[in-house]
Amino acid sequence: MRDERRLFEWVVMRHLDAAYNLARWYMRNEHDAEDVVQDSMIKAYQAFPRFEGIDGKPWLLKIVRNGCVRQLERQGRYPVETFDDEGTTGASMGGHTDPEALFFQNLTNERVRHAIEAMPGVYREVVVLREFEDLSYSEIAAIINIPAGTVMSRLSRARAYLAKHLHEDVMEEKP
Repeated sequence: MRDERRLFEWVVMRHLDAAYNLARWYMRNEHDAEDVVQDSMIKAYQAFPRFEGIDGKPWLLKIVRNGCVRQLERQGRYPVETFDDEGTTGASMGGHTDPEALFFQNLTNERVRHAIEAMPGVYREVVVLREFEDLSYSEIAAIINIPAGTVMSRLSRARAYLAKHLHEDVMEEKP
C-alpha cells in the first residue's frame, strides 16, 4: 500500500498544478476549480491500480476534464459549445501577424488571457492543453476524445482567433 501511494504521488500528484490550471479554465472560478480537482484526485487515486501508463498527466487531465464537464452540465452551463469543426469561425488572418508568434510574444499579457477566456470552449480547451500544459496532439485527442487531426484544426483556428482579437484590441487603442 505504501509503495502504491508513493507511485501515485510520483506519477499523478506532481501534475496537481496542471489539473488545477485546466479546471480553472473550464470552471472560470477558483472555488469550483478546487472542488473539481479534489474530486478528480479522489477518483484518480481510486482508479490508480488500473492505470497502465507511464505519464500520469494526460490521464489525470482527462479525469479533471470529465469532472469539469459533469459539474458544468449539472449547473446548466456547457463547457464546450457545440460547434462544427469544419465550419469557419470568421477568424481569418488576412495577412496579419502569425498567430502562433503573436500568442507566444504576449503569453503573459492580460489581453491574451481575456481573449482566451472569450473564445469558444472547443478552441479554449485545445489552447490550454497545448500551450499551457504542453501536451502533444495525441495526448489532447485522448483527453477530449477527438481525432488528432481535429485537435490540429481546432488549434489552428484558435490561434487565428487569438491573432484576430488581439489585433483588434491593438487597433482600437491606436489614435
